[in-house]
Amino acid sequence: MVITRSISFSTRGNTDVIDITERVQREIKNSPVSSGIITIFALGSTGGLTTIEFESGLLSDFKDVMEQLIPLGDYRHNLKWGDANAHSHLRASLVGPSLTVPFTDKELNLGTWQQIVFVDFDIRPRNRNLILKIIGE
Repeated sequence: MVITRSISFSTRGNTDVIDITERVQREIKNSPVSSGIITIFALGSTGGLTTIEFESGLLSDFKDVMEQLIPLGDYRHNLKWGDANAHSHLRASLVGPSLTVPFTDKELNLGTWQQIVFVDFDIRPRNRNLILKIIGE
């Protein structure tokens, strides 16, 4: 069985990290599927999905690492479109637009300190939409 759902929310941009674990869990609970996998896909090219311990120190470290790996800069994309968000696209492509997580008996199979997060790498606040595919029995 395949069930399609969506989640929408607003972000602040600039590597804003949003914990979506409870919202994803709620969609599984409200589905007819008991065990399987859920794939979460971010619409847009400046956001990414991953898991992390949603703790303020680690979130700051994550932002610092992203700045070290792909700093703000003069990228060709910025010259073409004039929107100064090439680093946003590059960071999102590094993290990736989707995440698949197993679940059993309507409970996500996550570690004790593991949360599902959406990261908005864009340079401004945005309204974001995620597509969820719940697959199982």
